Amino acid sequence: MVTFRKQYVVSRPVYSDDSFDEDHQKIYRLHKTSLDHLKAYLTCDSKRAKNAVLSFLPIIGWMRIYRVREWLLGDVVSGISTGMLAIMQGLAFSLLASLPPSYGLFTAFFPMLTYFFLGTSRHISVGSFPVLSLMVGAVVTRLVPEVGQPANITGFDGLTQDQQRVLVASSVTFLMGIFQLAMGVLQVGFIVRYLSDTLVSGFTTAAAVHIMVSQLKFVLGLTVPGINGPLALIYTLEKVFVQITSTNICDLVMSIVIMVVVFIVKELNDRYKARLPVPIPIEVIMTVIACGVSFGFNFETRYDVEVVGKMVSGYESPIAPNIEVFQESAVEAFPIAIVGFAVAFSVAKVYSIKHDYTIDGNQELIAFGVSNMFGASFKSFAASTALSRTALQESSGGKTQIAGLISAMIAMVVTVALGFLLEPLPMSVLGALVIVNLKGMLMQFREILYLWRRDKPEWVVWVGTCLGAILLGLDIGLAVGLGLELLTVVFRTQFPRCSVLVNISGTNLYKDRKDYLDIFEPNGVKIFRIPSPIFFANIEFFRDKLVEAVGFNPLRVLRKRHKALRKIKKLLRKQDGDISEKGMRELFPMNEEASDRPSDLNDLPIRVNWNAELPANISVPRVDLHSLILDFSAVSFLDISAMKGLKTALKEFVRVDVNVYIVSCDAYILEKLHSCLFFDEEILTSMFFPTLHDAVLHALEKHQEDKGGRVIKDTKL
Repeated sequence: MVTFRKQYVVSRPVYSDDSFDEDHQKIYRLHKTSLDHLKAYLTCDSKRAKNAVLSFLPIIGWMRIYRVREWLLGDVVSGISTGMLAIMQGLAFSLLASLPPSYGLFTAFFPMLTYFFLGTSRHISVGSFPVLSLMVGAVVTRLVPEVGQPANITGFDGLTQDQQRVLVASSVTFLMGIFQLAMGVLQVGFIVRYLSDTLVSGFTTAAAVHIMVSQLKFVLGLTVPGINGPLALIYTLEKVFVQITSTNICDLVMSIVIMVVVFIVKELNDRYKARLPVPIPIEVIMTVIACGVSFGFNFETRYDVEVVGKMVSGYESPIAPNIEVFQESAVEAFPIAIVGFAVAFSVAKVYSIKHDYTIDGNQELIAFGVSNMFGASFKSFAASTALSRTALQESSGGKTQIAGLISAMIAMVVTVALGFLLEPLPMSVLGALVIVNLKGMLMQFREILYLWRRDKPEWVVWVGTCLGAILLGLDIGLAVGLGLELLTVVFRTQFPRCSVLVNISGTNLYKDRKDYLDIFEPNGVKIFRIPSPIFFANIEFFRDKLVEAVGFNPLRVLRKRHKALRKIKKLLRKQDGDISEKGMRELFPMNEEASDRPSDLNDLPIRVNWNAELPANISVPRVDLHSLILDFSAVSFLDISAMKGLKTALKEFVRVDVNVYIVSCDAYILEKLHSCLFFDEEILTSMFFPTLHDAVLHALEKHQEDKGGRVIKDTKL
C-alpha cells in the first residue's frame, strides 16, 4: 500500500535553551500561592452561588431539559422493569448480608430517594450490590455469629438475633455513608483512581467466589454457620462437604432448574437484545413460579424446605446508629465505602460517555454518602449499583433517574402491600438467583491469560488481589491488591527501560538503536533516554544504566588519570627519556612557542590529551566519547536527592572532557534547578537544548571547532 506523505522544510538556527530565550520573549507567569487558592475558594458571588446549587442538586440541571413526550414513556417502562429486578436482587443479596430477606426491599427503596436529587448519573440503578452485601455480612456474622454469644455491645440488650444483625448492618452502612460524605466534602474523589481496572477485576472475581461458596448452604439446604477471617472460605467449604450427605434434594433440584432456566434466558436476552423491546424478566417469572409451586405443594412442611417466612409489612420507624458498632467496624467500613463508590463511579462513567454528559466524582461521593446514611436510618444496608440492573435500566429505555424513582416506587408497593406473597419463596431459589447472576464476574477469570501475554506486572496485581481476597478475606485482599499495585508503579519507575537513541538517516528523528536498521550514529556522540521521573529511588539505577550505555565509568577514568598524572610528574622530575619532545607536545597540547618542558612541575597543564601515546608504564582507559546527550523529554519531575545525584554524575563526565547536554527538559524542572542552585562553573545553563537535533548539531560543531575544522556538512546530518 502506497502512503502519500506531505513534506516540510524548516530553516532556523541551531538553538540552545539560552539562545532560544534570547530570540523569543518568554512570558513569566506568577504562580498562585496556597493563600491565593484559599481566598479564591472562599470567595462567593451570585454566579458561584448558582453553580454551587446546581452542582449540589444535579436534578435541577437535567429536569430543565427533560423531554416529557420523548422520555417519559421510556422512563416508566424502564422503571417498572428495573424495579422488579431490584426487588429480586434485594431479596437475594440480603442473604449475603446475613439479614432477613425483607430488608433487601428497604435497600431498593430508601437510597434511591436521595440519589434522585443528588446524583449526577442519569442511568445507574442504585440499590444492593453483591460484593458490598458480602462485606457487610462479614461484619454482621463477626459481631452477631449464628452460634455463640454476640459481641459485648450495649445496644444489643433486649434484641433478638435478627434485630441485632439489622442494627449492625445499618450502623456499618451509616458509617460507610459518613466516610463517603466526608471524602466528597473534602474533594478527594480522585482516590478511586488508585483502584485500577485490573485490581477491581481481580477483587470482584474473588468476591464472586466468596458469594458462590456462601450460597451453597441455601442451594443444598444445609445448616452452615457463618465464618470470618483468613481462610474462612476453606473452612466453609470443609463444613459444606462434611454435611454433603444431608443435602435437601428438593432444594438442590429447584436450584439447578432455576439456574439452568435463568442462564439460558439471559443468554437469549443478550443474543437478541436488539430485537427485544425489553429483556425478558426471567428472575421475576421464576420467582413467581417458585412461590406458587412452594405454596401449592407446601414445600416447607412436606420437604423441610427453608422459606423466606414472615415479611416485614410496611416501613419501620428510623433508628439511630450504634456508636459501639462504629468502633468495632471502622476498619471494615472504609474499604466498603471505597469499593461501593469505585464500582458505582466506573459504571456511571461508562454510561455518561455513551450518552454524552458529565459526572462529578466528588458529587457522586456526596450523593452516595447521604443515600447510605439516609437508608441506614431506615434499616437498609450498603447501597451502590449492580451492572445488570443498570444495563436493564438503560437498555429498556431509561433516560433519567425518573426511571430509578419509579423502580423505588415498585419496591415500595411490594413492601407495603404485596410482601406476604413472597413468604412461601424457598431460600434456595434466592441462592440460585445469586449464583446465576455471578456469571459476569466469574467470567473475568479469562483475563488471567490475556494479562499474562500482554503485561506481566498487571497479571501479578490481578492474581495477587484475587488470591489474597479469596484466602485472606475481602478487606485484607483489597489491601494486598493496593500494595501490589503500588509496588508495580514503584517497579516501573524505579527500573524503567532506558535506551540509546540514534538518528534515523535522512530525518531529524531519533529512535531506539535496537529497533531500526537505517540509522546513523555520529562518532563520539551518545544519546541516552530515561522514560520516567528521576527521584531518590531510581537515581542510582539511572547512573548505572548511563555508565553501561557509554561503556566506561567516568569516576574510575578520573581516578586513573589522577594516578597517571602523578606518575608523569615523577617521570618529569627524573628527566626520564621515555617522554620525548614530540610526546610532550602530544600529551600537553600547547602553543609552538611554549613547546619546552614545563619549568614548574607543580603547575602541569590542566588540559591533557589522554588519547595520546603514554609512557609504557602508564595506562589510562581510553575515552572516545566527546559528547553525551541526555533526553529528558519523559522526565516529569526531579526530587532533591535525584538532583544531587544527577549533578554528581554530570560533573564526573565533564571532568573527563565529555561535553554533556540535556534535551527537552520540562520548564518546571528548569525552574526547580535554578531555585535549588543546581548550576555552577561546571554545570551551565548552556547545556540545555530544546530538541535532540539541536543538541546533536551543536555537539558535532563544537567538536570540530575544538579540532580546528568544520565538517558537519560532510556527515549524514
